[in-house]
Amino acid sequence: MMVSKVQITAKLEEKSPGLPYVALILGWLVPGLGHVLTKHWIRAALLFVSITTMFTLGIMMQGKLYQPNMGDVLEMLGFAGDLGCGSLYILGRIMDLGHGAVQIATADYGTKFIVVAGLLNIISAVDAHNLRIGRKPAC
Repeated sequence: MMVSKVQITAKLEEKSPGLPYVALILGWLVPGLGHVLTKHWIRAALLFVSITTMFTLGIMMQGKLYQPNMGDVLEMLGFAGDLGCGSLYILGRIMDLGHGAVQIATADYGTKFIVVAGLLNIISAVDAHNLRIGRKPAC
């Protein structure tokens, strides 16, 4: 049995009233906040704790916060990953963290922790958006 495109698009209708991108933006700014908006409390708490802990551990290991740099491709990708942390990255830059010279071996691991925290935050923000618009069923 074939499903028509009309039936598929009907299933993708917005689940919650209001702006559809609010969960995406709030989830990017503060880890887990998009899931709070969709009333997935446990998932929100787990994401907040894990992403914030990864970012904090990365900073404590003297990891680097990438700055906007149009010269090197790897620097640009690192910046994109770091920027995924949202307000954590902005707060880190305001507090002048993650810019010192690498003095210990764990600093490289710390840099990777920060980038992975940002990428995980982007994935979680997209998940919150998909939950909000009804594209993904709530589990």
